[in-house]
Amino acid sequence: MSTTDTQTTQPIRKGSFLQENSKSLLFIAGAVIVLIGVYFWYQNVYLKDRAQEAASKMYKAEQLIGVDSLSNRAIKGEGGYPGLEQIAKDYDNTKSANLANLYLGGIYLRKGEYKQAIDALSKYSATGSPVADPLALGLLGDAYSELKDYKQASTYYKKAADKSSKFTSPMFLKKLGLVNENLKDFKGAVDAYTKIKTQYPESQEAQLVDAYIARAQEQVK
Repeated sequence: MSTTDTQTTQPIRKGSFLQENSKSLLFIAGAVIVLIGVYFWYQNVYLKDRAQEAASKMYKAEQLIGVDSLSNRAIKGEGGYPGLEQIAKDYDNTKSANLANLYLGGIYLRKGEYKQAIDALSKYSATGSPVADPLALGLLGDAYSELKDYKQASTYYKKAADKSSKFTSPMFLKKLGLVNENLKDFKGAVDAYTKIKTQYPESQEAQLVDAYIARAQEQVK
């Protein structure tokens, strides 16, 4: 039997890992504490201060929208006040920046700048608002519809209709039906129009919806 065979392994002393690596572990623990502190500062101080600053600057931009929403003053700013573009860029992660993207999407859409509208609206994050959230989706549908990308438009109109109230859902359902007709999805169009008739019979869109249903049904094979 060789000397190697007779050698025994030295037992590992309990606690030796902690003892040998105590400095490293203390460093890691300290780093974690620092990161936690940075996180709470970022959430409760930095973001809060930026949100308040953004809100104060947003006030002027909203005034400019009210004066003339199609002028570049609301977009680019005026008299030392930043416009919607700068607010959206400089104050990301704030409610004001999120709202600025929604405003920008609507303005670009009305100006016929559909790709810029899509870019701005795609940056909007849902907030749970029963008004703003479906509006952003519907505006995306409008922009894609103007670009004749009816498949994308159909997707966004459906989402907007599902999220909307009884006041706006019929409008988005009608738009959904129209783009489905452009896609030759006549069954989908009939479904959208029929939903207006059955679920929102008191809406303005329901008054003439029978004609739309009949037109689409003629094409269903």
